[in-house]
Amino acid sequence: MMQYKGYTGRVEYEPDANILHGEVLGIRDVVTFQAKSVDELQKAFRESVDDYLAFCKERGEEPDRPSSGKFVVRIDPELHRKANIAAASAGKSLNSLVAECLNESLMVSPAKPKSKHPRDEKGERRRSR
Repeated sequence: MMQYKGYTGRVEYEPDANILHGEVLGIRDVVTFQAKSVDELQKAFRESVDDYLAFCKERGEEPDRPSSGKFVVRIDPELHRKANIAAASAGKSLNSLVAECLNESLMVSPAKPKSKHPRDEKGERRRSR
Protein backbone atom coordinates (compact mmCIF):
# COMPACT_ATOMS: atom_id res chain seq x y z
CA MET A 1 0.00 0.00 0.00
CA MET A 2 1.13 3.51 -0.78
CA GLN A 3 -0.04 6.80 0.79
CA TYR A 4 -0.09 10.31 -0.68
CA LYS A 5 -2.25 13.34 0.15
CA GLY A 6 -4.69 11.13 2.05
CA TYR A 7 -5.11 8.68 -0.84
CA THR A 8 -4.10 5.03 -0.73
CA GLY A 9 -2.75 3.10 -3.67
CA ARG A 10 -2.75 -0.67 -4.03
CA VAL A 11 -0.15 -2.28 -6.26
CA GLU A 12 -0.03 -5.62 -8.06
CA TYR A 13 2.59 -7.17 -10.26
CA GLU A 14 1.47 -8.09 -13.79
CA PRO A 15 3.87 -10.88 -14.84
CA ASP A 16 2.66 -11.07 -18.46
CA ALA A 17 3.46 -7.39 -19.03
CA ASN A 18 6.35 -7.30 -16.51
CA ILE A 19 4.96 -4.13 -14.91
CA LEU A 20 3.72 -2.94 -11.55
CA HIS A 21 0.13 -1.73 -11.84
CA GLY A 22 -1.79 0.15 -9.18
CA GLU A 23 -5.03 1.89 -8.45
CA VAL A 24 -6.23 4.45 -5.93
CA LEU A 25 -8.55 2.82 -3.39
CA GLY A 26 -11.63 4.14 -1.66
CA ILE A 27 -12.93 6.52 -4.32
CA ARG A 28 -15.62 6.13 -6.98
CA ASP A 29 -13.43 7.57 -9.74
CA VAL A 30 -10.94 5.28 -11.43
CA VAL A 31 -7.35 6.44 -10.92
CA THR A 32 -4.62 4.03 -11.98
CA PHE A 33 -0.85 4.11 -12.41
CA GLN A 34 1.90 1.78 -13.60
CA ALA A 35 5.68 1.50 -13.80
CA LYS A 36 8.51 -0.95 -14.30
CA SER A 37 10.39 -0.18 -11.05
CA VAL A 38 9.51 0.67 -7.47
CA ASP A 39 11.04 4.15 -7.77
CA GLU A 40 9.03 4.85 -10.94
CA LEU A 41 5.92 3.44 -9.27
CA GLN A 42 6.07 5.87 -6.36
CA LYS A 43 6.45 8.76 -8.80
CA ALA A 44 3.62 7.48 -11.03
CA PHE A 45 1.30 7.13 -8.01
CA ARG A 46 1.95 10.70 -6.87
CA GLU A 47 1.55 12.05 -10.41
CA SER A 48 -1.75 10.20 -10.83
CA VAL A 49 -3.14 11.64 -7.60
CA ASP A 50 -1.93 15.14 -8.52
CA ASP A 51 -3.41 14.79 -12.04
CA TYR A 52 -6.71 13.61 -10.57
CA LEU A 53 -6.88 16.59 -8.19
CA ALA A 54 -5.95 19.02 -10.99
CA PHE A 55 -8.58 17.48 -13.31
CA CYS A 56 -11.29 17.88 -10.66
CA LYS A 57 -10.25 21.47 -9.99
CA GLU A 58 -10.28 22.25 -13.72
CA ARG A 59 -13.83 20.92 -14.01
CA GLY A 60 -14.95 22.71 -10.85
CA GLU A 61 -15.77 19.42 -9.15
CA GLU A 62 -14.96 18.28 -5.65
CA PRO A 63 -12.60 15.28 -5.78
CA ASP A 64 -13.72 12.06 -4.11
CA ARG A 65 -12.19 11.66 -0.68
CA PRO A 66 -11.19 8.19 0.45
CA SER A 67 -13.34 8.25 3.59
CA SER A 68 -16.20 10.42 4.74
CA GLY A 69 -16.39 9.07 8.28
CA LYS A 70 -19.78 7.47 7.60
CA PHE A 71 -20.57 3.91 6.56
CA VAL A 72 -23.44 1.45 6.78
CA VAL A 73 -22.88 -1.92 8.39
CA ARG A 74 -25.33 -4.78 7.98
CA ILE A 75 -25.21 -7.25 10.85
CA ASP A 76 -27.39 -9.93 12.37
CA PRO A 77 -30.30 -8.38 14.35
CA GLU A 78 -29.25 -10.24 17.51
CA LEU A 79 -25.73 -8.79 17.30
CA HIS A 80 -27.27 -5.35 16.74
CA ARG A 81 -29.41 -5.80 19.87
CA LYS A 82 -26.39 -6.88 21.94
CA ALA A 83 -24.35 -3.92 20.67
CA ASN A 84 -27.16 -1.50 21.59
CA ILE A 85 -27.36 -2.97 25.09
CA ALA A 86 -23.56 -2.86 25.53
CA ALA A 87 -23.43 0.76 24.40
CA ALA A 88 -26.30 1.81 26.65
CA SER A 89 -24.78 -0.06 29.62
CA ALA A 90 -21.51 1.80 29.08
CA GLY A 91 -23.31 5.14 28.71
CA LYS A 92 -22.15 5.49 25.11
CA SER A 93 -23.77 5.84 21.74
CA LEU A 94 -23.72 2.88 19.39
CA ASN A 95 -21.47 4.92 17.07
CA SER A 96 -18.95 5.48 19.87
CA LEU A 97 -18.93 1.81 20.83
CA VAL A 98 -18.43 0.65 17.22
CA ALA A 99 -15.67 3.23 16.66
CA GLU A 100 -13.86 2.11 19.82
CA CYS A 101 -14.16 -1.58 18.87
CA LEU A 102 -12.86 -0.93 15.36
CA ASN A 103 -10.01 1.16 16.68
CA GLU A 104 -8.99 -1.49 19.21
CA SER A 105 -9.28 -4.26 16.65
CA LEU A 106 -7.24 -2.45 14.01
CA MET A 107 -4.57 -1.34 16.47
CA VAL A 108 -4.06 -4.73 18.09
CA SER A 109 -4.24 -6.96 15.04
CA PRO A 110 -4.44 -5.11 11.73
CA ALA A 111 -6.36 -6.90 9.02
CA LYS A 112 -4.01 -8.70 6.67
CA PRO A 113 -4.99 -10.17 3.32
CA LYS A 114 -5.27 -13.94 3.46
CA SER A 115 -3.80 -14.31 0.00
CA LYS A 116 -2.58 -12.25 -2.90
CA HIS A 117 -5.76 -13.10 -4.79
CA PRO A 118 -8.95 -11.88 -3.11
CA ARG A 119 -11.71 -14.47 -3.24
CA ASP A 120 -15.42 -14.16 -2.80
CA GLU A 121 -17.46 -16.27 -0.36
CA LYS A 122 -17.59 -19.19 -2.82
CA GLY A 123 -13.80 -19.24 -3.14
CA GLU A 124 -13.84 -17.81 -6.66
CA ARG A 125 -11.39 -15.10 -7.60
CA ARG A 126 -12.93 -11.65 -7.79
CA ARG A 127 -12.67 -9.81 -11.07
CA SER A 128 -11.12 -6.35 -11.31
CA ARG A 129 -13.50 -3.48 -11.78
